[in-house]
Amino acid sequence: AFVAPRPIGWVSTVGAGGEVNLAPYSYFNAVSDNPPTVMFSSDGYKDSLAFIAETKEFVCNLAILDLIAAVVTTGISYPRGINEMIEAGLEPVPSRLVRPPRVKGSPCALECKLLQIVDLKDLDGEPAHRHVAFGQVVGIHIDDRFIKDGRVDTAAMRPIARCGYADY
Repeated sequence: AFVAPRPIGWVSTVGAGGEVNLAPYSYFNAVSDNPPTVMFSSDGYKDSLAFIAETKEFVCNLAILDLIAAVVTTGISYPRGINEMIEAGLEPVPSRLVRPPRVKGSPCALECKLLQIVDLKDLDGEPAHRHVAFGQVVGIHIDDRFIKDGRVDTAAMRPIARCGYADY
């Protein structure tokens, strides 16, 4: 809880069969600027990870306060093949360099190609059932309304962050 705030990675993916998935992850962050790299951690091997393993691509959309209801809806565990974007009433926007779509209402998105998925283990070498996906950012989309004097005005986007337990 004291590692806060943690940004929410709102990860969109596409399976090998074309199924679309969108899910929020509160263990998400940038880990390098050269090469530009992000990561997110999944509790269990969920559709997001399965689709990334199949297609080697994903998009991290910025989860913002204006879309909190949609973020919550996409956090529901739906059966594989159910499009969370449709369930949440969101409009997909085609990405330029990867197959997964972006979320139209999100002010920024990072198009990523998979570097690796790490299956975490505990000190005894036992599976922790936690998986970390690392992706290199190959494309960035930023709504021009949030660029001020050549810099991104992140606070104006009103990003959602996990502040421990159920606090956001």
